[in-house]
Amino acid sequence: MKTAAAGRARGTPLKSGALQQILAFASLIVLVLFFSAASSNFFQFDNIVGILLSTAVTGVLALGSTFVIVTGGIDLSVGTVMTLSSVMTGVFIVGMGLPVPIGIAGGILTGAVCGLLSGLSIAKMNIPPFIATLAMMMIAKGLALVISGTKPIYFTSVKGFSDIALSSVIPGLNIPNAVLIFFAAALLGGLLLTKTIVGRYNFALGSNEEATRLSGVNVDFWKVVIYTITGIFTGIAGIIMASRLNSAQPALGAGYELEAIAAVVIGGTSLSGGKGTILGTVIGALIMSVLTNGLRIMSVPQEWQTVVVGIVIMLAVYTDMMRRRKK
Repeated sequence: MKTAAAGRARGTPLKSGALQQILAFASLIVLVLFFSAASSNFFQFDNIVGILLSTAVTGVLALGSTFVIVTGGIDLSVGTVMTLSSVMTGVFIVGMGLPVPIGIAGGILTGAVCGLLSGLSIAKMNIPPFIATLAMMMIAKGLALVISGTKPIYFTSVKGFSDIALSSVIPGLNIPNAVLIFFAAALLGGLLLTKTIVGRYNFALGSNEEATRLSGVNVDFWKVVIYTITGIFTGIAGIIMASRLNSAQPALGAGYELEAIAAVVIGGTSLSGGKGTILGTVIGALIMSVLTNGLRIMSVPQEWQTVVVGIVIMLAVYTDMMRRRKK
């Protein structure tokens, strides 16, 4: 009897998560069909590639944000940390003349260090995640402007840098590398969240942090690890952004954190923690890109595009709240 009950209890979250993913995917299909019917230009190959390319940066940021939100935390700094990572990549490659691979590693390391510092301030100083990451957002924004002298850093003299995001390693497919990097990062994130001890403690922290602490788990250590992982994904997004623009734009980045969080929530990850999937986040990021692209093709004014996206985010959060109330 107990075994059967336990089995049913274990099965319920899986069914609920699967249902949420199916609903999100169905919403994505409905949006694609609607915009395809509304404009013949929407389902053109070049436009689909453009949607995937625009998803890459926000999508990678959202992948990192998933880890933090599953713990019940939040990271408001991913947008400006992404910019700082781009700027530091420019400093290493253009300013110092270091080889491109070392510069890329330096950019990703910048994101990791910012995530590490956010994690330490939350775990060791007991600063609420909202405040800690808000402070890091301002610090990263300021450092990006100071280090770059408020001017863009261009990679035009660096051979092949733009190819990192815009070329295709698969001949004849014409799918930009940025898209492939996004899906590779999603695969890595999925493995980390479902197949490793990081993922197990990630969900444990979000489900019941105090119970996890009392069971002997070093909660502070794993919080720092999780925020550092988010920083690594943010650094990767910074490299993709710099390669797409072939420059590091120090004033860019603000607002990306909201798009990333929206993609995570739309994909079914609960803001209260303890639940979420990488697949759901990928679907959520695609929904955001399809919605923005479709509204643009339909010539909807920019200000109304923002209103529509805001409504979608509100509905996603409301759906999550209703689902938790039913439980």
